[in-house]
Amino acid sequence: MMAYDDYGREYSSSIRRRALSARASAAALGRTRRICLALPETTERLSHGSPTFFIRDKHTFVMFMDDHHSDGRLALWIAAPEGAQEVLISADAQTFFRPPYVGHRGWLGVRLDRKLQWDAVAALIDDAYAVVAASKTARKPVKR
Repeated sequence: MMAYDDYGREYSSSIRRRALSARASAAALGRTRRICLALPETTERLSHGSPTFFIRDKHTFVMFMDDHHSDGRLALWIAAPEGAQEVLISADAQTFFRPPYVGHRGWLGVRLDRKLQWDAVAALIDDAYAVVAASKTARKPVKR
């Protein structure tokens, strides 16, 4: 199927799909960024080529992945409370998955290219923040 650009030139529908995907990715990143950066002591920077959100500029709690290694997913990889990964994947394997590299530590993959409500995404991000912030605070030695 052929489509036409603003100047009347033909281009393939696969190019149109990529353009729509780029817009969806930019919108999802913008929403993710607003949610993450509203939390205390958070920063964003690229890590391994992807936008990543940190607590106190050191501890990762959310990674934004757009077609990571051509997996076709627009997703977040987020720290999750113990046991949440298994429960959520069992409940909805179309939306949730075990991400590579960090999944063995209980992190959760959340597909943003599904019909998930952003309130639910925000709640998952809040949980990720709480898990990482609590674990890093608990490990600090007490100065006497």
